[in-house]
Amino acid sequence: MPPADRGAQLALPFCSALSYAAADFVPGAANAEARAWLDRWPNWPGRRLALIGPPGSGKSHLAAVWRERTGALALTGAAVAAASARSLFDLADPSGAILVEDADAVPQGRALVHLLNAASEAGGTVLMTARTPPSRWRTGLADLRSRLAATATATIASPDEALIEAVLAKLMADRQLVVPPRLLAALAVRLPRDFAAVQALAEALDAASLAAGRRVTRELAAAALAHALAVTGHAPGADPAAADDTPLPPGPDPSPGKPHLR
Repeated sequence: MPPADRGAQLALPFCSALSYAAADFVPGAANAEARAWLDRWPNWPGRRLALIGPPGSGKSHLAAVWRERTGALALTGAAVAAASARSLFDLADPSGAILVEDADAVPQGRALVHLLNAASEAGGTVLMTARTPPSRWRTGLADLRSRLAATATATIASPDEALIEAVLAKLMADRQLVVPPRLLAALAVRLPRDFAAVQALAEALDAASLAAGRRVTRELAAAALAHALAVTGHAPGADPAAADDTPLPPGPDPSPGKPHLR
C-alpha cells in the first residue's frame, strides 16, 4: 500500500488550537518516566508501550512529538474498533510505527488484538495512550489479556506546583491570552495537583475573557478559578497538596511570600 494511502481512512487528524510542537512541551518530574520510555523507541519490550495519564496530563502532546519523530500512523481507539481485521493487518509493516490514542476505548478489544498481532508479525512498533493501565482494560479475550500484561507501561504522575504553573502558562500562550506573571503564579498556587483542573481553568479563562471582551483581570480569574474547581470536583482547599487555599484577597498582599490575584 503506498505511504500516502496507508491508513487514509483511519488516520487521526491533529487539528487543534493547542500546540503539539516538541518545543512547546512542558517537561517536569511528573512526565520524566514517560519521556525516558519514548526516547528508548524502538527498543521497547515486545515493541509495544502504553502511555498512561489523566486528561490534560500531556500524553497526547508527548504522543504527537513521538509521532512526528517516528513518522507513525496515528489512529483513534474508535477508528480501530470500527476497522476490519483485514484493514488492520494491511496497516502493519516492519519499518512502521503506529500510535493508538485512547486505546482503552476499543470495546472488548477484538480489533485491538488484530492490530497488535499484525504489528507483532510485521515487526512494527505500537504506542497506545490511555487513562488507565492495560491491566484494567476490559476484555474477555485471553490473547489480548496476555499481550496487555506483557506491555511496558509509562505513567505520567501528578504534577508539582512548578509544572502546574508552567502548563498553565503554555495553555494561556496557546490561546493567545496575556496573563501577568503575578496573576498566573497566584492561580497556580490555588489549583489542586490535577491536570484536569489546569485545563478547566485555561478553558474557563478563555471563555470568560472572550465573553467579557477584555483582558484577563483578577475578577475574571477568580470567577474562572471557582468554575474550574467546581467542574473538576474540587472545593477550595480540598486538596492538601495545594499551596494556598485562602480566599482571594481584594486588597494589598499582606504576605509577600504568596502572590495574590490583583
